[in-house]
Amino acid sequence: MRELKIAIPGLELAGLSWGEPDAQPLILLHGWLDNAASFALLAPRLADRFHVIALDLPGHGHAGHLPEGTIYQHVDYARAVLAAADALALPRFHLLGHSLGAGVATMVAVAAPERIRALALIEGLGPLGDDGSRTLDRFREAMASRAEGNRPLRVFPTIDDAARARALASGLDATLARHIVERGLREVEGGYSWRSDPRLSRPTAIRLAETQIMSLLLGLAAPTSLLLARPHPPYLEPEALQIRIDCVDDIRVTHMDGGHHLHLEHPEAVANWLHAAL
Repeated sequence: MRELKIAIPGLELAGLSWGEPDAQPLILLHGWLDNAASFALLAPRLADRFHVIALDLPGHGHAGHLPEGTIYQHVDYARAVLAAADALALPRFHLLGHSLGAGVATMVAVAAPERIRALALIEGLGPLGDDGSRTLDRFREAMASRAEGNRPLRVFPTIDDAARARALASGLDATLARHIVERGLREVEGGYSWRSDPRLSRPTAIRLAETQIMSLLLGLAAPTSLLLARPHPPYLEPEALQIRIDCVDDIRVTHMDGGHHLHLEHPEAVANWLHAAL
């Protein structure tokens, strides 16, 4: 495992890599408030075939934070991923995304179809959308949150305390959560605090309409494999997700028993799925 620092216009990204640099490149994109270490158990199982590059998305892990007055949006994450691929001199690559990263990966593949060899997604197809039912409430909540500013960051006496807190929040076993937590912490007076940008936890004022996301998915040309946890989480309702799936011509859907972080819970099984998918 090697640490990466990647300079892109206006920002420095970070990440981890495994495998030989001359192997086929595979970029991995993590979920919301996770980081590149989300793939610490999966990536070594892929390194015999791929040059695996797990990015810290802007505002996450060791990556830089966006300037004050800006917001984190899927389109800008996608732009950052393509800029990172340019900086790493990767004209074509395989792409895997989990959760938030799956939404970003989908948009990267739609934006630059000529660059994606194959697309693999875990627990997500496209970004979170808006059916219109909470648009007004969400907009007001987000604007009020921005007016309040950032709250003081929580300080944890030990890394174990932070891992237990993350486990409670996500349902992920604390031992598995520790992979993400260790990379996501910084030392402060009195213990440890999160490195991630506090603005990531603010509500999103405006989301893409579901019809817009469907239009984007109709342009998804890369061979796509989607892995879904069973039982499904409440934000991935099968009926709504099936409508998105039906928009993609070349897609294979697989279900696996487990939680939202399948790649941490079942790294060997997910590696086998990914080898077949790619």
